[in-house]
Amino acid sequence: MDILVLIAIVVGAVGVTALAATLLLRSRPDNSGDISALAERLSQMTEAQAAQQAQFAQTLQAQERALAKSVDDRLQHLTGRINETLEKTNKTQKTSLDELKERLVRIDTAQKNLTELSSQVVGLQEILSNKQARGAFGEVQLQDLVESAMPPDSYTFQATLKDGKRADCMLNLPNPPGPIVVDAKFPLEAWRQLQAAETDAEKKEAERAFRRDVAIHVKAIAEKYIVPGETADAALMFLPSESVYAELHANFGNSVDAAHRAKVFIVSPTTLWALLNTMRAVMKDVRMKEAAGIIQTEVLTMLQDVDRLNKRVGHLEKHFELAEKDIKDIRISADKVENRGKRIENIQLDGDDASSVEDAIEDTFDEPPLLRSVD
Repeated sequence: MDILVLIAIVVGAVGVTALAATLLLRSRPDNSGDISALAERLSQMTEAQAAQQAQFAQTLQAQERALAKSVDDRLQHLTGRINETLEKTNKTQKTSLDELKERLVRIDTAQKNLTELSSQVVGLQEILSNKQARGAFGEVQLQDLVESAMPPDSYTFQATLKDGKRADCMLNLPNPPGPIVVDAKFPLEAWRQLQAAETDAEKKEAERAFRRDVAIHVKAIAEKYIVPGETADAALMFLPSESVYAELHANFGNSVDAAHRAKVFIVSPTTLWALLNTMRAVMKDVRMKEAAGIIQTEVLTMLQDVDRLNKRVGHLEKHFELAEKDIKDIRISADKVENRGKRIENIQLDGDDASSVEDAIEDTFDEPPLLRSVD
């Protein structure tokens, strides 16, 4: 559009120039020669102007084409970059969405785990709030510890004593000390009351209740499960909570001392585990000592067998020596027979020679026997 405007301006300028020249010539009629010259000059100028106009138009067209090509290239490059940017953006968004989905799945899984954990915690609270269920919880934990640490023939669960009383677990230790009873106790109410106490009065009341519950449990174990002649002179009280055990030993030393005087030793899961491993080592040592006599007898019998084997090997060695000597003698006789055979082959059979051959054959078969018997 700009090229056409420029061409129109140039044509207008040429027309204005021609019009001005015509008017000028008309104003001077007497100068006909000048008019002709001027007309020729105008014609030349018009042709030159037309040539310039055509060249200018070609230049403008070339520039227009170059500009259009440049613009098209720029647009294509810009389009490519925009497409590449959009593709990268789509990939990034897709990756972000995938990661977001994975995180949402993880969050959903964690939420489910939290829900399950909450239900388990609620179930544990319900178990601990019931005395019978709490006792079963302590017995299960005790059973797991004992089964993990002790040999199968060294313990009995729910063992019944001669007086009909039933123990949670009896460890069958050798004498001394003999079978020892482990009973699970869990004074949870008093401990919770102690933890929830806010005032000094509530704390003192909770301490008295906790001390009283521990003393009741210790007394019951000492009276039921320490039976002279049947069990050891001591028993174990198992607390299935490390926090209760720590509270008892940290702030209730008098109750622990009273339990020791009653021959009742209070243990937690950790201390019971260490005690059971020690008992296992002691039982292993006792069994090794019991088996020491049997082992010694077997070793002596084995030594006798070794001595008998040594004698028999000596007899067999003598047999081999005699057999080797007989084989050597047989080899010597065989060599003699072979040599005399060769001599016989070389003798000409005359009268004297025949007698010598007979003598040689007799000498050959007059050899003493080679094999000997072995006593």
